[in-house]
Amino acid sequence: MKVGLLGVGKVDPQVLTSLSEGLQRIYPDTACFIVEQGLPLHERYYDKKRNQYNSTLILNEVSDFAVLHREVFDRVLGVVDVDLYVSGLNYVFGEAYTPGCAGLISLWRLRPEFYGESRDWSVFVGRVLKEAVHEIGHTLGLPHCHHRFCVMHFSNSIFDTDKKQTLLCDDCYIQAALAVTNVG
Repeated sequence: MKVGLLGVGKVDPQVLTSLSEGLQRIYPDTACFIVEQGLPLHERYYDKKRNQYNSTLILNEVSDFAVLHREVFDRVLGVVDVDLYVSGLNYVFGEAYTPGCAGLISLWRLRPEFYGESRDWSVFVGRVLKEAVHEIGHTLGLPHCHHRFCVMHFSNSIFDTDKKQTLLCDDCYIQAALAVTNVG
């Protein structure tokens, strides 16, 4: 599977590099590529009342990019460094089409500093990887998992994200491996 990592707005290249390395360790036979030219973060995605960006609007643009580049990438994961929401929820760490060719994660609420904690690169990158693995899993058709330590378990808060492993449980791994085998 070929995954394009697409920055939306300003995203630290070091985060994308760490994410690329991590995703290639988690998913079998996967190659990740950092897209050099990212997408702009348009103000039309911003909701002034909420002081957040609409995740679904950004995901739609990532999906449009994925469709245009389907001969290059099997999946595209957008990475944005703003606070996201979807209708009906206060915030989201990410969103994806299930199944589909596009997913999106936000770095905003994954930093320890957001919660008043000290800056910690390894905690931050671990959270980013968990959310990326989760959203790529959705693009492969994986639903939320009932195993609370599986990376596909729903994260209602950062505490849920921290409790989860970076890996898929056995059931989800088998489903993902079958989906990856059928990509193409």
